[in-house]
Amino acid sequence: MSRSRKKIGLAPGTLVFTGNKKLDKVIIHKLSYDSEQLEQGELDSHSEHRIAPLDNKKVDWFDVRGMHDTELIATLGANFGMHPLTLENTVDIHQRPKFEEYENGFFITLKALRFNADTKSVNNEHLAIYVTDGAVISFQETESDLFEPVRERLEKSSGRIRSRGADYLAFALMDVVVDHYYVVIEGFEEVINRLEDELTEDPTTEIKGEIHQLKKELLRIRKKVIPLREATSQFSKSEHRLIADTTPIFVRDLYEHTVHVIDNLDSNRDLLNGLQDLYISELSFKMNKVMQVLTLVSTIFIPLTFLAGIYGMNFTNIPELNYKYGYFILLGVMFVISIILIFFFRRKHWL
Repeated sequence: MSRSRKKIGLAPGTLVFTGNKKLDKVIIHKLSYDSEQLEQGELDSHSEHRIAPLDNKKVDWFDVRGMHDTELIATLGANFGMHPLTLENTVDIHQRPKFEEYENGFFITLKALRFNADTKSVNNEHLAIYVTDGAVISFQETESDLFEPVRERLEKSSGRIRSRGADYLAFALMDVVVDHYYVVIEGFEEVINRLEDELTEDPTTEIKGEIHQLKKELLRIRKKVIPLREATSQFSKSEHRLIADTTPIFVRDLYEHTVHVIDNLDSNRDLLNGLQDLYISELSFKMNKVMQVLTLVSTIFIPLTFLAGIYGMNFTNIPELNYKYGYFILLGVMFVISIILIFFFRRKHWL
């Protein structure tokens, strides 16, 4: 059933998972830390009532993998004081990236992208992050550990992330997602460079199809990244009480990265437009070469046809017809004319 049909007639804030179930069960990983200590482990999703931010000086990060269990998501949302509309946006995988503020926290949605070199396509995953007092809860569709680089940074006792608050952790999670965008762009650029080389050698219809597919894929990705620019801008300018004064400068840098990603996507789209023009030019060039050869061949045969036409007329008094070697002389003249024309065309670099 389509997304629109699933949600028809439902009240705002009703939880409906609009994607496909990708895990058998929801996995919840908790990581609690401060500048001195770090504790982590997997939690039992059946004990969801005990999964809530603790009133301590540590930052608690709950990484939830799997969005299909809406009852569990609703319970977790209640434990973290999440607004019903926030929960609805969490399980709606078609939700565009955005930043929203609430009295007790702020909410971020964005898209994780991974380039598939085999299919020349990009797989995307819906992500949601909610920040409240001393706690962050992140939601992913799949089991893939997208946030492993952040976890590795936290496991090191040194570094700024261990001494910062939940707002900085939210930034770090967003940052690793945007870093993956550059990997996607590199994948596109490799394919585009390969297509350019193949296009100059042999412009086939298969290459034309690949170019068209890549253009559609770039447009689809751009629609997912463009809203993140506005979301990061709002995050960097937010004066929410949970955002420390030292965090916005890092978010502004993330905003610049997002703008850079969009610029790269636009550049790649321009390159693909150029490849399409090159494809048409190569086909036109090949067609012109064929027409040129055909024209030159026709030009060579014009005087030969003229001579053959003269001696093919049905007149009785044509002196050369009765000459013993007239036939061979005519063939020789035709041959000499052909050689002269071919030599002339080669001097003009037409052949």
